[in-house]
Amino acid sequence: MNFMMKPVRIHDYLAGGDRRSIGRADELAGLLAHRPALLPELVQEMWSDDLVVAMRAADVLEKVTRTQQQELQRFKKELLGLAEETRQQELRWHLAAMLPRLELSPSERQRATTILTHYLEDKSSIVKTFALQALFDLSVLYPPLRTQVEELLRAAMRGGTPAMRARSRKLLGKMGK
Repeated sequence: MNFMMKPVRIHDYLAGGDRRSIGRADELAGLLAHRPALLPELVQEMWSDDLVVAMRAADVLEKVTRTQQQELQRFKKELLGLAEETRQQELRWHLAAMLPRLELSPSERQRATTILTHYLEDKSSIVKTFALQALFDLSVLYPPLRTQVEELLRAAMRGGTPAMRARSRKLLGKMGK
């Protein structure tokens, strides 16, 4: 027997509470892992005027695409655009985690690198640390970025926050430096 799936209102899973909680994000991520047809609605919520909804939508998309990276590809244009325009730190750190998961053309790779390098100037240490990780991840996928990323990691070792210094140390170790 073919049972109809219960309708899902993405917004209802994301709304409520404040920025210090994830609400029902983990529950929604589990659901969307099995219902990828709902991902466009989730991605749209990342532009919500409600900062809690936007933040949680980015969190859910990042979680789902840890194991389903191919699902992210169809939103590449939107994600690069949002990464460029958003000033919300929670969106930035989730987008930084997702950008290296995209299959990028040379011009898109340059755009992503520019965005992430700009994130190193963010006031949030978390955003800066996620940007360093994302730049490193890109350099693994695209070796010509390695020299530039190594310089950024060394600069973060000298003048970054404690979290940036620790992450840079770890990443330079992976580079054999």
